[in-house]
Amino acid sequence: MPSKKLKIQISSPNLLESDYLVLGDQLVKQWRIPTNYPLQLNFGSLRHTVKVISLAKFDGVRISQELADKMGVLPRSSLRLIYRPQSSTLQFGPLVGVLISRDIPGALERPFGPITLFCKELVNACQRQGAYVYFFTPNHIGSSPGKLTAWVYGDTWKQIQVPAADVFYNRLTSRKLENKPSVQHFLKEVKSRYGSHFFNEKFLDKTEVFDALGRDITVSRYLPESHLLRNFTVLKTMCAKYPIVFLKPIRGSLGKGIIRVSRLEGGAYLTLATQVGGTKRQTYPGLAKLFSSISGKMKFTRYQIQQGLSLIEIDRRPVDFRALVQKNLNGKWSVTSIVARTAGSQHFVSNLARGGSLSTVKEAAFKSTLPAGIKAKIGTRLKTAALDIAQGVDKQLPSHFGELGIDLAVDTNGRIWLLEVNSKPSKNDNTPIGGGKIRPSVKQVIDYARYLSGF
Repeated sequence: MPSKKLKIQISSPNLLESDYLVLGDQLVKQWRIPTNYPLQLNFGSLRHTVKVISLAKFDGVRISQELADKMGVLPRSSLRLIYRPQSSTLQFGPLVGVLISRDIPGALERPFGPITLFCKELVNACQRQGAYVYFFTPNHIGSSPGKLTAWVYGDTWKQIQVPAADVFYNRLTSRKLENKPSVQHFLKEVKSRYGSHFFNEKFLDKTEVFDALGRDITVSRYLPESHLLRNFTVLKTMCAKYPIVFLKPIRGSLGKGIIRVSRLEGGAYLTLATQVGGTKRQTYPGLAKLFSSISGKMKFTRYQIQQGLSLIEIDRRPVDFRALVQKNLNGKWSVTSIVARTAGSQHFVSNLARGGSLSTVKEAAFKSTLPAGIKAKIGTRLKTAALDIAQGVDKQLPSHFGELGIDLAVDTNGRIWLLEVNSKPSKNDNTPIGGGKIRPSVKQVIDYARYLSGF
């Protein structure tokens, strides 16, 4: 039976008892909902016994203030409703919980810092689709997994008590927070007790991803040669094989800590290292000296060593591509967007945090050093590669992902390569477009939540 989106009306105190709810007679007849008969109402982890009252010429749902408080629902909300006759259950939802890294309770205009606008856009997307969303940090998790304090938006941001959600969306930006025992225990409990879904449940590291995808025949053709930098022998072997290699922190992001190693004449080596404000250049007489200089860092940072690629360029600046791939209302991977990123003048990486700039794939291809016959086809080929890689992640890695940022490169021969897979694509780079419009990337998050929860 399909769900129906209904406007929630909350009765004034004492006008409606908490174990009654009012539905329009047309819906009651259409779905054959028994009236004045005990039914179970489900909303996330909340279980509450109610009886339905039928009301002529009424198109919403009316609940008591007491029940609204238990649900954590604000006035003028819209929710989808499903009736399951086999279990005599009315289910409201989907209820979506977004786990974020931090909040600023005193800053009601911007309680979540740079992702506040994204969170507000999620609220608007939920209202349109009949879903309900709240936001919480690891500090909001208490002793009971079925109930927590969280932020919701009505006329302003406020904190209230809410049930555990049908679907949790992990937007934590810190591995330390993600690995907290309280967070991991909560994740485990809501899955086992309430059947909650939890997507983008973990950070990825580069070695894990490349080792896993290397086992997938469809995806392995996109992979540059890549190894965990365990010792000097690995560095020596890769540098003998390729004139340029990259050392990437396996748990890095935003282009931080990447070292580009290039072979010079006479056996010397040049390193370029990303730093705030520019690139640090250093020359070494040989590989042994170079390894000695980075071996201290290797005590604290594990590196992935990767084959250097001859990327296409615009005005002598390397270009790569970021694909946002998300699961849709049918639970299938689809490409939401692909943008080109050109490195800034002081950097060899294209991340926006390092001075990179965005353009469309078409613009970048046209301006780039790509062969003319490949330029028109590159958009389609990038989309195919992004979908292949997302499906490979699903097959080869045991964790649950609903969106991925996939960084792709195109070399001067037109071959597509995978640079990185990011399970927490940034929500700071692109602000909402305003005017009440919802970006496809935001709508897709709610679509997937609906798919997971059966709405």
